[in-house]
Amino acid sequence: MAVERVLLAQPRGYCAGVEMAIKALAWMVRVFEPPVYCYHEIVHNQLVVDRFRDLGVVFVDDVDEVPDGAPLMLSAHGSAPEVVEAARGRGRFVVNAVCPLVTKVHHEAKVRADKGFTVLYVGHAGHDEAIGTLAVAPDAMRLVEHEEDLEEVLPEVQEPSKVALLAQTTLSIHDWEGIMDRTRTQFPELWTGTRNDLCFATTNRQAVLTAIAARSDAVVVIGSANSSNTIALTKVAHTAGCEVVVRVDGPDELDLHDLAGARVVGVTAGASAPEDLVQAVIAELAPEDGVEMVHVTDEDEYFPPPRELRELVPALDALAAFMVGGNPADARARGGPFSDDRGVDASLVLAELAG
Repeated sequence: MAVERVLLAQPRGYCAGVEMAIKALAWMVRVFEPPVYCYHEIVHNQLVVDRFRDLGVVFVDDVDEVPDGAPLMLSAHGSAPEVVEAARGRGRFVVNAVCPLVTKVHHEAKVRADKGFTVLYVGHAGHDEAIGTLAVAPDAMRLVEHEEDLEEVLPEVQEPSKVALLAQTTLSIHDWEGIMDRTRTQFPELWTGTRNDLCFATTNRQAVLTAIAARSDAVVVIGSANSSNTIALTKVAHTAGCEVVVRVDGPDELDLHDLAGARVVGVTAGASAPEDLVQAVIAELAPEDGVEMVHVTDEDEYFPPPRELRELVPALDALAAFMVGGNPADARARGGPFSDDRGVDASLVLAELAG
């Protein structure tokens, strides 16, 4: 039975933090001779990582693997303070592509810990973001993966008036709210941020998928298995009442038989999945009545390149002008291709580099 219609989520795919990180690593690939090194996967998407690996990027799990003087990027998920310190040694050019929203959680964790709080951190054990955040204040922080973990963690609290709750930015809303409500019941003075720590992109993608799943016979979520926000989307679709939910890295993994003869199929993508994969999946579905866009909000957030790269922009624009016979001085003063970072789409940048 053919697919009749696709309900396409908007927003979907790359968030502002992923856009920033991918463009930043693309800059490094263009500026430096290979290899360029990256601590951990730049984002949790297998296709993105494979494309950068083909371009000469070497992904490492220990900064000691990076040679002296080599260019090194720290991933969008955030790194432990001791990793950042070690990375900047031995003459390396280091770019920290941590998402600003993760930096916010790191800051809140340090501030609360310095004030004597017990900080409960809701996240996934072993996830890069959780590892980096827990390392900010290891003596004061306790990891909570599931609501039942509170049975062990809450009795350890020494000062009931000094309990804080922070979260991995990519969690499901339901994961965060249940733990927060239960903790607040026991500790009414519980401190949380002025806004919860789920990033706006995570929240937006879950909101639109909730609307889509209720109208769909099946949902396809595009993203990798190690992507926390992608897995959260599959849970959201099930919770919203869709019984058939399929996660795929891309069109090659899509088996129409898995959709159980669905006529209406919802499609979305995790925050690190490229748009070309979305379009390729839709082409594979080949909906007879086309695609209906389901829109809940516009995202216009923009994160500029990491500071280390922003400082290079005038020189890069001058070099680009020189290479095409232009005036380097004018490029420095007025800007050039590297100055227009906001107007550049990360999916296109990566696709062009991959050739």
